[in-house]
Amino acid sequence: MRVGLLTREYPPDVYGGAGVHVEYLVPALRELVDVDVHCFGDAGAPARDGVTVHPVPAELRGANAALTTLGTDVTMAAALDGCDVLHSHTWYANMAGHLGKLLHGRPHVVTAHSLEPLRPWKAEQLGGGYRVSSWVERTAYEAADAVIAVSHGMRRDVLAAYPDVDPERVHVVHNGIDTEFYRPDDGRDAVRAAGVDPDRPSVVFVGRITRQKGLAHLVAAAHQVSPEAQIVLCAGAPDTPELEAEIERAVAELSAGRSGVVWVRRMLQTTEVRQLLSAATVFVCPSVYEPLGIVNLEAMACGTAVVASDVGGIPEVVADGDTGLLAHYDAGDTARFESDLAAAINELVADPDRAARMGERGRERAVREFAWAEMARRTVEVYDRL
Repeated sequence: MRVGLLTREYPPDVYGGAGVHVEYLVPALRELVDVDVHCFGDAGAPARDGVTVHPVPAELRGANAALTTLGTDVTMAAALDGCDVLHSHTWYANMAGHLGKLLHGRPHVVTAHSLEPLRPWKAEQLGGGYRVSSWVERTAYEAADAVIAVSHGMRRDVLAAYPDVDPERVHVVHNGIDTEFYRPDDGRDAVRAAGVDPDRPSVVFVGRITRQKGLAHLVAAAHQVSPEAQIVLCAGAPDTPELEAEIERAVAELSAGRSGVVWVRRMLQTTEVRQLLSAATVFVCPSVYEPLGIVNLEAMACGTAVVASDVGGIPEVVADGDTGLLAHYDAGDTARFESDLAAAINELVADPDRAARMGERGRERAVREFAWAEMARRTVEVYDRL
């Protein structure tokens, strides 16, 4: 079986959870089937075996991001002859899969990492392009031969957002985690280089500056967090300049009222992230929308307790009271959410032994239930049904 895997992100250009998913899924799939990767990238990208990079067509450079995406999708679709199954990831590549299905007569599988109807804040980023991305996603999902949801919560969201999709075509295959790379790391060079005191409790966030990740809620909650704890924000790649400015004001206000606020704005290497997660007393995921949340798995695999919102697929990853604590997110009462988030953080900062035990159980859970080899096997099972 030859699989044409279609994605915007692929190493070395990975910036979000979908890119991490594809980065680790592909080598695990290649143990079972042949995989041709088609990804977005610059025209001058070096050639690699099994990877075809598709740049934005010259005529569309400078156009709205949704249109440049569609242009790249067309070139992808033209290159899929010879594949037995097409598998697209995120709306950026969904239309390539849909067009490839129509053009080459091959089944199309979509992995649902997120849904455009549940991310209305993207209109800030894409403008009218958000209407285009929403149309692309709906078209691809409703015509797909199979949809893979990365959590049961995500499956429910897919069926609610797109009721014309046959439930029998929607399968759950969780994200995985490389527990050989993400493991407890005793190194502290990267921790110190980031400006974090490894001998002081730390509360760590890792994620992009986007409404989805709930960073503003964490910064607001941090005013109520014990002053002995450092607040470490590994946050960059803002969706818009306006959102970046909003976070800058909020962090400045927080820093004026307490010590130990560290904001790392550059994109960190994964080895640096591993150290910061391993050194943390608590990792925090305050997302307002999260189909699964690979970063929670990364923290757990590093042996760190997690405090997170209870949205989407997070409760399928973070076992409340066992590997971490969950705070209920209610869009109608964000002040309560922020207060509960701070209370959960304080509970673990005040009891580092309990936090450490949760971290140990989180590591065990990540190894036992979220190995990439198992996720690849289940993905191939979906292919085989087609």
